[in-house]
Amino acid sequence: MEPGLIQARQHFIQGMSRISSFWGFPRAMGAIYGALYLSPKPLSLDELAEQASVSKGSASTNVRNLERLGMVHKEIRLGERRDFYVAETDFWQVVKNVLRERERTEFDHALRTVSESLAMAKSAQTGDPAQAKTAAFYQERMREMERFFNTLDNLVATALALDELRAGTLERIMGGKREKGQS
Repeated sequence: MEPGLIQARQHFIQGMSRISSFWGFPRAMGAIYGALYLSPKPLSLDELAEQASVSKGSASTNVRNLERLGMVHKEIRLGERRDFYVAETDFWQVVKNVLRERERTEFDHALRTVSESLAMAKSAQTGDPAQAKTAAFYQERMREMERFFNTLDNLVATALALDELRAGTLERIMGGKREKGQS
């Protein structure tokens, strides 16, 4: 491969690694997705490990995570004992899958933590007026955070539901047109 293309590919993979880290995922996960995204053919775990500069164990773990997020799909080839992988290239699908996963885990955890902290602050026994003022301050700030997380959770759930509704409507419209065209 031409040195300029090799450099461009490596730069892209490193960029995907940084983006992955920014979003709270392992850097290796981004590197693996980047390698797959720029691959014109499905890659095996060995090839992924080499191209992303990670161990085979790390490649295996991160590919499973990418599969769970719907960012990577396994391709099985007849006569091959190895699995091969391809990147999901529909970015809206990737974003929806990541939001779904993050909503389930991170939003629930964050909201639960804030709610538990608020309950602790409410139950704190404060006889000292300065401590009572601090407790009231904590409670107000935590209620604001709780409202924000609830709003954010509802916003993501609504966006995902609207997308599913849109997809279902398009499918019904397109399915109806195909049926009419077939008669």
